[in-house]
Amino acid sequence: MGPLPAELAYLFRHALLRDAAYQLQLPGDRARLHGLALALIEELAGGRAPEPPPLVTDDPPVFFPHPADAFAEDLAEQARLALGAGSGHGGESLLAVRKLYLHRAAEHAASRYRSDRSAGLWQQLAELVSAREKGEALRRAAAAADLAGRSKPSEAMYLQALSLFRESGDRAAEGVALGDLAVLYRRTGRVDLAERSHMEALAIFRQCDKHRLVGVELGNLANLYNETGRVELAERNNLQALASYRKAGNRRFEAIVTGNLANLYTDTGRGELAEKTFAEALALHRELRNRRSEGDTLGNLAILLEETGRMEEAERCYGEALAILREVGDRRGLGIVLGNFANLFAQTGRIEKAEAIFGEALAIHREVGNRRFEGVALGNLANLYSDTGRRDLAGRTYEEALAIHREIGHARFEGLHLCAYGVHLLENAQAGRGRESWLRGAGILNRLGDTIAIAELSKKMRCACAKAGIPPWEALPT
Repeated sequence: MGPLPAELAYLFRHALLRDAAYQLQLPGDRARLHGLALALIEELAGGRAPEPPPLVTDDPPVFFPHPADAFAEDLAEQARLALGAGSGHGGESLLAVRKLYLHRAAEHAASRYRSDRSAGLWQQLAELVSAREKGEALRRAAAAADLAGRSKPSEAMYLQALSLFRESGDRAAEGVALGDLAVLYRRTGRVDLAERSHMEALAIFRQCDKHRLVGVELGNLANLYNETGRVELAERNNLQALASYRKAGNRRFEAIVTGNLANLYTDTGRGELAEKTFAEALALHRELRNRRSEGDTLGNLAILLEETGRMEEAERCYGEALAILREVGDRRGLGIVLGNFANLFAQTGRIEKAEAIFGEALAIHREVGNRRFEGVALGNLANLYSDTGRRDLAGRTYEEALAIHREIGHARFEGLHLCAYGVHLLENAQAGRGRESWLRGAGILNRLGDTIAIAELSKKMRCACAKAGIPPWEALPT
Protein backbone atom coordinates (compact mmCIF):
# COMPACT_ATOMS: atom_id res chain seq x y z
CA MET A 1 0.00 0.00 0.00
CA GLY A 2 1.48 3.36 -1.09
CA PRO A 3 1.58 6.64 0.81
CA LEU A 4 -1.63 8.60 1.38
CA PRO A 5 -2.37 11.42 -1.10
CA ALA A 6 -1.24 14.79 0.28
CA GLU A 7 -4.78 16.10 0.76
CA LEU A 8 -5.90 13.04 2.74
CA ALA A 9 -2.75 13.15 4.86
CA TYR A 10 -3.40 16.82 5.67
CA LEU A 11 -7.01 16.16 6.64
CA PHE A 12 -5.96 13.25 8.86
CA ARG A 13 -3.27 15.29 10.65
CA HIS A 14 -5.61 18.26 10.98
CA ALA A 15 -8.26 16.12 12.70
CA LEU A 16 -5.67 14.70 15.12
CA LEU A 17 -4.29 18.15 15.98
CA ARG A 18 -7.78 19.57 16.45
CA ASP A 19 -8.76 16.77 18.85
CA ALA A 20 -5.50 17.10 20.75
CA ALA A 21 -5.91 20.87 21.10
CA TYR A 22 -9.50 20.35 22.32
CA GLN A 23 -8.44 17.83 24.97
CA LEU A 24 -5.70 20.19 26.26
CA GLN A 25 -8.40 22.65 27.39
CA LEU A 26 -9.59 22.31 30.97
CA PRO A 27 -13.25 21.17 31.30
CA GLY A 28 -14.37 24.57 32.59
CA ASP A 29 -12.59 26.34 29.71
CA ARG A 30 -14.19 23.99 27.21
CA ALA A 31 -17.62 24.72 28.69
CA ARG A 32 -17.05 28.47 28.38
CA LEU A 33 -15.86 28.08 24.77
CA HIS A 34 -19.00 26.11 23.88
CA GLY A 35 -21.10 28.77 25.58
CA LEU A 36 -19.27 31.42 23.52
CA ALA A 37 -19.88 29.41 20.32
CA LEU A 38 -23.57 29.19 21.22
CA ALA A 39 -23.80 32.97 21.72
CA LEU A 40 -21.91 33.76 18.49
CA ILE A 41 -24.02 31.45 16.33
CA GLU A 42 -27.20 32.91 17.83
CA GLU A 43 -25.96 36.44 17.16
CA LEU A 44 -25.18 35.61 13.52
CA ALA A 45 -28.64 34.01 13.14
CA GLY A 46 -30.55 37.02 14.47
CA GLY A 47 -30.60 36.31 18.19
CA ARG A 48 -32.20 33.69 20.45
CA ALA A 49 -35.02 31.90 18.67
CA PRO A 50 -38.45 32.16 20.37
CA GLU A 51 -39.95 29.30 22.29
CA PRO A 52 -41.84 26.96 19.92
CA PRO A 53 -45.50 26.09 20.62
CA PRO A 54 -45.80 23.94 23.77
CA LEU A 55 -45.69 20.18 23.32
CA VAL A 56 -48.90 19.84 25.31
CA THR A 57 -51.73 21.74 23.61
CA ASP A 58 -55.38 21.12 22.77
CA ASP A 59 -55.19 22.57 19.26
CA PRO A 60 -52.75 21.68 16.45
CA PRO A 61 -49.69 23.89 17.05
CA VAL A 62 -48.54 26.41 14.44
CA PHE A 63 -44.76 26.49 14.15
CA PHE A 64 -43.23 29.75 12.93
CA PRO A 65 -39.71 29.45 11.46
CA HIS A 66 -36.72 31.51 12.63
CA PRO A 67 -33.30 32.04 10.95
CA ALA A 68 -31.63 30.11 13.78
CA ASP A 69 -33.59 26.96 12.86
CA ALA A 70 -31.01 26.04 10.20
CA PHE A 71 -28.42 25.82 13.02
CA ALA A 72 -30.78 24.55 15.72
CA GLU A 73 -29.29 21.07 15.98
CA ASP A 74 -25.78 22.49 16.37
CA LEU A 75 -27.02 25.07 18.88
CA ALA A 76 -28.61 22.28 20.96
CA GLU A 77 -25.28 20.42 20.92
CA GLN A 78 -23.33 23.54 21.94
CA ALA A 79 -25.73 24.00 24.85
CA ARG A 80 -25.26 20.34 25.87
CA LEU A 81 -21.47 20.65 25.82
CA ALA A 82 -21.52 23.95 27.68
CA LEU A 83 -23.74 22.33 30.29
CA GLY A 84 -22.03 18.95 30.45
CA ALA A 85 -18.42 20.09 30.81
CA GLY A 86 -18.95 20.90 34.44
CA SER A 87 -19.20 24.68 34.68
CA GLY A 88 -22.26 24.58 36.91
CA HIS A 89 -22.99 28.26 36.28
CA GLY A 90 -26.21 28.81 34.39
CA GLY A 91 -26.93 25.09 34.24
CA GLU A 92 -30.71 25.48 34.39
CA SER A 93 -30.84 28.08 31.62
CA LEU A 94 -28.48 26.05 29.37
CA LEU A 95 -30.74 23.01 29.78
CA ALA A 96 -33.71 25.18 28.76
CA VAL A 97 -31.73 26.41 25.73
CA ARG A 98 -30.90 22.84 24.74
CA LYS A 99 -34.57 21.82 24.95
CA LEU A 100 -35.61 24.88 22.96
CA TYR A 101 -33.22 24.09 20.11
CA LEU A 102 -33.89 20.34 20.11
CA HIS A 103 -37.60 21.13 19.68
CA ARG A 104 -36.90 23.64 16.92
CA ALA A 105 -34.42 21.28 15.22
CA ALA A 106 -37.00 18.47 15.19
CA GLU A 107 -39.62 20.77 13.65
CA HIS A 108 -37.09 22.12 11.13
CA ALA A 109 -36.01 18.61 10.06
CA ALA A 110 -39.67 17.64 9.57
CA SER A 111 -40.31 20.75 7.46
CA ARG A 112 -37.38 19.71 5.22
CA TYR A 113 -38.80 16.15 4.95
CA ARG A 114 -35.89 14.66 6.91
CA SER A 115 -38.24 12.38 8.82
CA ASP A 116 -35.62 10.00 10.19
CA ARG A 117 -33.55 12.87 11.59
CA SER A 118 -36.66 14.49 13.04
CA ALA A 119 -37.50 11.23 14.84
CA GLY A 120 -34.06 11.13 16.47
CA LEU A 121 -34.30 14.73 17.66
CA TRP A 122 -37.76 14.17 19.19
CA GLN A 123 -36.31 11.15 21.02
CA GLN A 124 -33.49 13.29 22.43
CA LEU A 125 -36.01 15.88 23.62
CA ALA A 126 -38.14 13.16 25.22
CA GLU A 127 -35.29 12.39 27.62
CA LEU A 128 -35.26 15.97 28.96
CA VAL A 129 -38.92 16.79 29.61
CA SER A 130 -41.72 15.88 32.03
CA ALA A 131 -43.68 12.62 31.72
CA ARG A 132 -46.63 14.19 29.86
CA GLU A 133 -44.33 16.08 27.48
CA LYS A 134 -42.22 12.95 27.08
CA GLY A 135 -45.29 11.07 25.84
CA GLU A 136 -45.98 13.75 23.21
CA ALA A 137 -42.33 13.95 22.11
CA LEU A 138 -42.29 10.15 21.69
CA ARG A 139 -45.57 10.24 19.77
CA ARG A 140 -44.07 12.78 17.36
CA ALA A 141 -40.90 10.69 17.09
CA ALA A 142 -43.06 7.66 16.26
CA ALA A 143 -44.97 9.57 13.57
CA ALA A 144 -41.70 10.77 12.00
CA ALA A 145 -40.21 7.25 12.10
CA ASP A 146 -43.35 5.90 10.42
CA LEU A 147 -43.00 8.48 7.63
CA ALA A 148 -39.39 7.38 7.21
CA GLY A 149 -40.59 3.79 6.73
CA ARG A 150 -39.37 2.45 10.10
CA SER A 151 -42.57 0.81 11.28
CA LYS A 152 -41.09 -1.38 14.05
CA PRO A 153 -39.38 1.41 16.05
CA SER A 154 -42.39 3.60 15.32
CA GLU A 155 -44.74 1.06 16.89
CA ALA A 156 -42.52 0.71 19.96
CA MET A 157 -42.50 4.49 20.50
CA TYR A 158 -46.27 4.77 20.03
CA LEU A 159 -46.80 2.08 22.66
CA GLN A 160 -44.43 3.84 25.07
CA ALA A 161 -46.23 7.17 24.51
CA LEU A 162 -49.60 5.47 25.00
CA SER A 163 -48.46 4.01 28.32
CA LEU A 164 -47.30 7.45 29.53
CA PHE A 165 -50.61 9.09 28.56
CA ARG A 166 -52.59 6.39 30.36
CA GLU A 167 -50.46 6.78 33.48
CA SER A 168 -51.05 10.55 33.46
CA GLY A 169 -54.80 10.16 32.84
CA ASP A 170 -54.68 12.36 29.70
CA ARG A 171 -57.56 10.78 27.77
CA ALA A 172 -57.42 13.03 24.71
CA ALA A 173 -53.68 12.43 24.23
CA GLU A 174 -54.28 8.71 24.74
CA GLY A 175 -56.86 8.82 21.93
CA VAL A 176 -54.49 10.62 19.55
CA ALA A 177 -51.70 8.08 20.13
CA LEU A 178 -54.17 5.20 19.81
CA GLY A 179 -55.53 6.56 16.52
CA ASP A 180 -52.00 7.02 15.12
CA LEU A 181 -51.09 3.49 16.20
CA ALA A 182 -54.25 2.17 14.52
CA VAL A 183 -53.15 3.73 11.22
CA LEU A 184 -49.81 1.94 11.56
CA TYR A 185 -51.63 -1.35 12.31
CA ARG A 186 -53.72 -0.88 9.14
CA ARG A 187 -50.68 -0.13 7.00
CA THR A 188 -48.89 -3.23 8.27
CA GLY A 189 -51.84 -5.54 7.65
CA ARG A 190 -53.34 -5.97 11.14
CA VAL A 191 -56.82 -4.91 10.12
CA ASP A 192 -58.82 -6.27 13.08
CA LEU A 193 -56.46 -4.65 15.57
CA ALA A 194 -56.57 -1.41 13.58
CA GLU A 195 -60.37 -1.32 13.60
CA ARG A 196 -60.59 -1.99 17.34
CA SER A 197 -58.02 0.73 18.04
CA HIS A 198 -59.77 3.28 15.79
CA MET A 199 -63.11 2.56 17.46
CA GLU A 200 -61.54 2.94 20.92
CA ALA A 201 -59.95 6.26 19.90
CA LEU A 202 -63.26 7.48 18.45
CA ALA A 203 -65.07 6.64 21.70
CA ILE A 204 -62.44 8.56 23.69
CA PHE A 205 -62.78 11.66 21.49
CA ARG A 206 -66.57 11.61 21.76
CA GLN A 207 -66.32 11.21 25.54
CA CYS A 208 -63.87 14.17 25.71
CA ASP A 209 -66.01 16.25 23.31
CA LYS A 210 -63.10 16.69 20.85
CA HIS A 211 -65.01 17.40 17.64
CA ARG A 212 -61.96 17.89 15.39
CA LEU A 213 -60.46 14.60 16.51
CA VAL A 214 -63.78 12.81 16.00
CA GLY A 215 -63.52 13.93 12.37
CA VAL A 216 -59.97 12.56 12.12
CA GLU A 217 -61.04 9.12 13.34
CA LEU A 218 -64.11 9.05 11.07
CA GLY A 219 -61.77 9.67 8.14
CA ASN A 220 -59.34 6.98 9.30
CA LEU A 221 -62.15 4.46 9.70
CA ALA A 222 -63.44 5.37 6.23
CA ASN A 223 -60.05 4.40 4.75
CA LEU A 224 -60.15 1.08 6.58
CA TYR A 225 -63.74 0.39 5.49
CA ASN A 226 -62.89 1.16 1.86
CA GLU A 227 -59.86 -1.14 1.90
CA THR A 228 -61.91 -3.99 3.39
CA GLY A 229 -64.84 -3.65 0.98
CA ARG A 230 -67.38 -1.82 3.17
CA VAL A 231 -67.90 0.90 0.60
CA GLU A 232 -71.17 2.40 1.89
CA LEU A 233 -69.73 2.78 5.39
CA ALA A 234 -66.56 4.29 3.94
CA GLU A 235 -68.44 6.88 1.91
CA ARG A 236 -70.74 7.80 4.80
CA ASN A 237 -67.81 8.26 7.19
CA ASN A 238 -65.84 10.33 4.68
CA LEU A 239 -68.78 12.64 4.02
CA GLN A 240 -69.39 13.08 7.76
CA ALA A 241 -65.71 13.90 8.31
CA LEU A 242 -65.67 16.31 5.36
CA ALA A 243 -68.73 18.19 6.65
CA SER A 244 -67.11 18.42 10.09
CA TYR A 245 -63.85 19.87 8.69
CA ARG A 246 -65.61 22.39 6.46
CA LYS A 247 -67.71 23.58 9.37
CA ALA A 248 -64.59 23.99 11.51
CA GLY A 249 -62.60 25.61 8.70
CA ASN A 250 -59.94 22.89 8.89
CA ARG A 251 -58.53 23.13 5.35
CA ARG A 252 -55.71 20.62 5.86
CA PHE A 253 -57.99 17.75 6.85
CA GLU A 254 -60.62 18.83 4.33
CA ALA A 255 -57.95 18.34 1.62
CA ILE A 256 -56.98 14.87 2.92
CA VAL A 257 -60.57 13.59 3.13
CA THR A 258 -61.39 15.07 -0.30
CA GLY A 259 -58.53 13.01 -1.75
CA ASN A 260 -59.78 9.90 0.06
CA LEU A 261 -63.25 10.41 -1.42
CA ALA A 262 -61.71 10.71 -4.90
CA ASN A 263 -60.00 7.34 -4.37
CA LEU A 264 -63.31 5.79 -3.33
CA TYR A 265 -65.07 7.22 -6.40
CA THR A 266 -62.31 5.74 -8.59
CA ASP A 267 -62.66 2.32 -6.94
CA THR A 268 -66.44 2.32 -7.45
CA GLY A 269 -66.37 3.35 -11.12
CA ARG A 270 -67.46 6.98 -10.77
CA GLY A 271 -64.70 8.34 -12.98
CA GLU A 272 -66.01 11.85 -13.72
CA LEU A 273 -66.80 12.52 -10.08
CA ALA A 274 -63.41 11.08 -9.05
CA GLU A 275 -61.52 13.35 -11.45
CA LYS A 276 -63.42 16.42 -10.28
CA THR A 277 -62.75 15.50 -6.64
CA PHE A 278 -59.04 14.87 -7.29
CA ALA A 279 -58.81 18.37 -8.80
CA GLU A 280 -60.39 19.85 -5.63
CA ALA A 281 -57.97 17.92 -3.40
CA LEU A 282 -54.90 18.95 -5.44
CA ALA A 283 -55.96 22.62 -5.36
CA LEU A 284 -56.23 22.47 -1.56
CA HIS A 285 -52.89 20.67 -1.09
CA ARG A 286 -51.12 23.20 -3.32
CA GLU A 287 -52.75 26.13 -1.55
CA LEU A 288 -51.58 24.70 1.78
CA ARG A 289 -48.16 23.73 0.33
CA ASN A 290 -48.58 20.17 1.55
CA ARG A 291 -46.10 18.53 -0.83
CA ARG A 292 -46.34 15.00 0.57
CA SER A 293 -50.13 14.88 0.17
CA GLU A 294 -49.85 16.51 -3.26
CA GLY A 295 -47.52 13.69 -4.33
CA ASP A 296 -49.85 10.99 -2.97
CA THR A 297 -52.86 12.57 -4.71
CA LEU A 298 -51.05 12.87 -8.06
CA GLY A 299 -50.16 9.19 -7.81
CA ASN A 300 -53.81 8.28 -7.22
CA LEU A 301 -55.00 10.54 -10.05
CA ALA A 302 -52.55 8.74 -12.36
CA ILE A 303 -54.36 5.45 -11.59
CA LEU A 304 -57.65 6.98 -12.74
CA LEU A 305 -56.04 8.34 -15.92
CA GLU A 306 -54.55 4.91 -16.63
CA GLU A 307 -57.84 3.12 -16.03
CA THR A 308 -59.60 5.48 -18.45
CA GLY A 309 -57.01 4.94 -21.20
CA ARG A 310 -55.08 8.22 -20.98
CA MET A 311 -51.67 6.59 -20.77
CA GLU A 312 -49.48 9.57 -21.68
CA GLU A 313 -51.24 11.79 -19.12
CA ALA A 314 -50.96 9.01 -16.54
CA GLU A 315 -47.24 8.60 -17.19
CA ARG A 316 -46.61 12.32 -16.71
CA CYS A 317 -48.69 12.29 -13.53
CA TYR A 318 -46.76 9.31 -12.11
CA GLY A 319 -43.49 11.10 -12.91
CA GLU A 320 -44.60 14.25 -11.05
CA ALA A 321 -45.73 12.17 -8.07
CA LEU A 322 -42.43 10.28 -7.87
CA ALA A 323 -40.39 13.50 -8.03
CA ILE A 324 -42.36 14.99 -5.12
CA LEU A 325 -42.24 11.84 -2.99
CA ARG A 326 -38.47 11.55 -3.47
CA GLU A 327 -38.12 15.23 -2.58
CA VAL A 328 -39.99 14.78 0.71
CA GLY A 329 -38.41 11.42 1.56
CA ASP A 330 -41.71 9.49 1.74
CA ARG A 331 -40.54 5.88 1.32
CA ARG A 332 -43.96 4.35 1.83
CA GLY A 333 -45.61 6.63 -0.75
CA LEU A 334 -42.70 6.12 -3.14
CA GLY A 335 -43.15 2.34 -3.03
CA ILE A 336 -46.86 2.62 -3.75
CA VAL A 337 -46.44 4.91 -6.76
CA LEU A 338 -43.54 2.84 -8.14
CA GLY A 339 -45.71 -0.28 -8.03
CA ASN A 340 -48.54 1.47 -9.85
CA PHE A 341 -46.13 2.98 -12.39
CA ALA A 342 -44.68 -0.49 -13.06
CA ASN A 343 -48.19 -1.66 -13.87
CA LEU A 344 -48.51 1.09 -16.50
CA PHE A 345 -45.23 -0.03 -18.12
CA ALA A 346 -46.56 -3.62 -18.18
CA GLN A 347 -49.83 -2.49 -19.77
CA THR A 348 -47.94 -0.58 -22.48
CA GLY A 349 -45.60 -3.46 -23.36
CA ARG A 350 -42.39 -2.24 -21.67
CA ILE A 351 -41.90 -5.54 -19.91
CA GLU A 352 -38.27 -5.36 -18.75
CA LYS A 353 -38.75 -1.89 -17.29
CA ALA A 354 -42.00 -2.96 -15.61
CA GLU A 355 -40.37 -6.00 -14.01
CA ALA A 356 -37.42 -3.97 -12.69
CA ILE A 357 -39.69 -1.33 -11.15
CA PHE A 358 -41.95 -3.99 -9.60
CA GLY A 359 -38.81 -5.35 -7.92
CA GLU A 360 -37.89 -1.90 -6.61
CA ALA A 361 -41.43 -1.34 -5.30
CA LEU A 362 -41.56 -4.73 -3.57
CA ALA A 363 -38.22 -4.07 -1.86
CA ILE A 364 -39.58 -0.80 -0.43
CA HIS A 365 -42.89 -2.38 0.65
CA ARG A 366 -41.03 -5.09 2.54
CA GLU A 367 -38.59 -2.59 4.03
CA VAL A 368 -41.38 -0.42 5.48
CA GLY A 369 -43.77 -3.28 6.32
CA ASN A 370 -46.47 -2.25 3.84
CA ARG A 371 -48.28 -5.58 3.49
CA ARG A 372 -51.27 -4.11 1.68
CA PHE A 373 -49.28 -2.80 -1.26
CA GLU A 374 -46.88 -5.73 -1.21
CA GLY A 375 -49.94 -7.83 -2.09
CA VAL A 376 -51.03 -5.38 -4.80
CA ALA A 377 -47.58 -5.34 -6.42
CA LEU A 378 -47.27 -9.14 -6.26
CA GLY A 379 -50.66 -9.66 -7.93
CA ASN A 380 -49.85 -7.20 -10.69
CA LEU A 381 -46.43 -8.82 -11.17
CA ALA A 382 -48.23 -12.18 -11.48
CA ASN A 383 -50.31 -10.64 -14.30
CA LEU A 384 -47.04 -9.74 -16.07
CA TYR A 385 -45.65 -13.26 -15.59
CA SER A 386 -48.87 -14.73 -16.98
CA ASP A 387 -48.90 -12.40 -19.99
CA THR A 388 -45.30 -13.33 -20.81
CA GLY A 389 -45.87 -17.09 -20.59
CA ARG A 390 -44.14 -17.83 -17.27
CA ARG A 391 -46.94 -20.13 -16.14
CA ASP A 392 -45.55 -21.67 -12.93
CA LEU A 393 -44.03 -18.42 -11.68
CA ALA A 394 -47.32 -16.61 -12.34
CA GLY A 395 -49.32 -19.21 -10.42
CA ARG A 396 -47.04 -19.07 -7.37
CA THR A 397 -47.08 -15.27 -7.38
CA TYR A 398 -50.89 -15.10 -7.65
CA GLU A 399 -51.20 -17.44 -4.67
CA GLU A 400 -48.74 -15.36 -2.64
CA ALA A 401 -50.63 -12.14 -3.45
CA LEU A 402 -54.03 -13.64 -2.66
CA ALA A 403 -52.79 -14.97 0.69
CA ILE A 404 -51.76 -11.42 1.67
CA HIS A 405 -55.09 -9.93 0.47
CA ARG A 406 -57.02 -12.43 2.60
CA GLU A 407 -54.74 -11.98 5.60
CA ILE A 408 -55.30 -8.21 5.74
CA GLY A 409 -58.86 -8.08 4.33
CA HIS A 410 -57.99 -6.16 1.14
CA ALA A 411 -61.22 -7.02 -0.65
CA ARG A 412 -60.92 -5.05 -3.90
CA PHE A 413 -57.57 -6.48 -4.91
CA GLU A 414 -58.56 -9.95 -3.79
CA GLY A 415 -61.43 -9.64 -6.29
CA LEU A 416 -59.21 -8.25 -9.06
CA HIS A 417 -56.52 -10.87 -8.66
CA LEU A 418 -58.97 -13.77 -8.25
CA CYS A 419 -60.47 -12.84 -11.63
CA ALA A 420 -57.05 -12.49 -13.25
CA TYR A 421 -55.94 -15.81 -11.71
CA GLY A 422 -59.12 -17.45 -13.04
CA VAL A 423 -58.27 -16.40 -16.61
CA HIS A 424 -54.67 -17.56 -16.10
CA LEU A 425 -55.87 -21.00 -14.95
CA LEU A 426 -58.24 -21.26 -17.93
CA GLU A 427 -55.42 -20.42 -20.35
CA ASN A 428 -53.38 -23.21 -18.75
CA ALA A 429 -55.96 -26.00 -19.09
CA GLN A 430 -57.53 -25.68 -15.63
CA ALA A 431 -60.98 -24.44 -16.59
CA GLY A 432 -62.73 -25.79 -13.48
CA ARG A 433 -60.44 -24.06 -11.01
CA GLY A 434 -60.39 -21.00 -13.23
CA ARG A 435 -64.18 -20.67 -13.26
CA GLU A 436 -64.32 -21.00 -9.47
CA SER A 437 -61.65 -18.31 -8.99
CA TRP A 438 -63.29 -16.00 -11.53
CA LEU A 439 -66.78 -16.22 -9.99
CA ARG A 440 -65.46 -15.58 -6.49
CA GLY A 441 -63.53 -12.53 -7.66
CA ALA A 442 -66.39 -11.15 -9.75
CA GLY A 443 -68.74 -11.56 -6.79
CA ILE A 444 -66.43 -9.45 -4.60
CA LEU A 445 -66.11 -6.71 -7.25
CA ASN A 446 -69.86 -6.68 -7.84
CA ARG A 447 -70.44 -6.24 -4.12
CA LEU A 448 -67.99 -3.32 -4.12
CA GLY A 449 -69.66 -1.69 -7.13
CA ASP A 450 -66.45 -1.69 -9.21
CA THR A 451 -68.18 -1.71 -12.59
CA ILE A 452 -65.14 -0.55 -14.60
CA ALA A 453 -62.98 -3.43 -13.38
CA ILE A 454 -65.76 -5.98 -13.92
CA ALA A 455 -66.33 -4.81 -17.49
CA GLU A 456 -62.62 -4.92 -18.36
CA LEU A 457 -62.01 -8.31 -16.77
CA SER A 458 -65.15 -9.74 -18.39
CA LYS A 459 -63.73 -8.94 -21.85
CA LYS A 460 -60.56 -10.88 -21.04
CA MET A 461 -62.58 -13.80 -19.65
CA ARG A 462 -64.84 -14.02 -22.72
CA CYS A 463 -61.84 -13.92 -25.04
CA ALA A 464 -60.12 -16.69 -23.09
CA CYS A 465 -63.32 -18.81 -23.04
CA ALA A 466 -63.72 -18.39 -26.82
CA LYS A 467 -60.12 -19.53 -27.40
CA ALA A 468 -60.72 -22.54 -25.14
CA GLY A 469 -63.93 -23.42 -27.01
CA ILE A 470 -66.21 -23.12 -23.97
CA PRO A 471 -69.15 -20.78 -23.30
CA PRO A 472 -68.53 -17.68 -21.17
CA TRP A 473 -68.86 -18.33 -17.48
CA GLU A 474 -72.36 -17.64 -16.17
CA ALA A 475 -73.67 -15.67 -13.22
CA LEU A 476 -71.37 -12.75 -14.02
CA PRO A 477 -72.30 -9.15 -13.24
CA THR A 478 -72.46 -6.90 -16.27
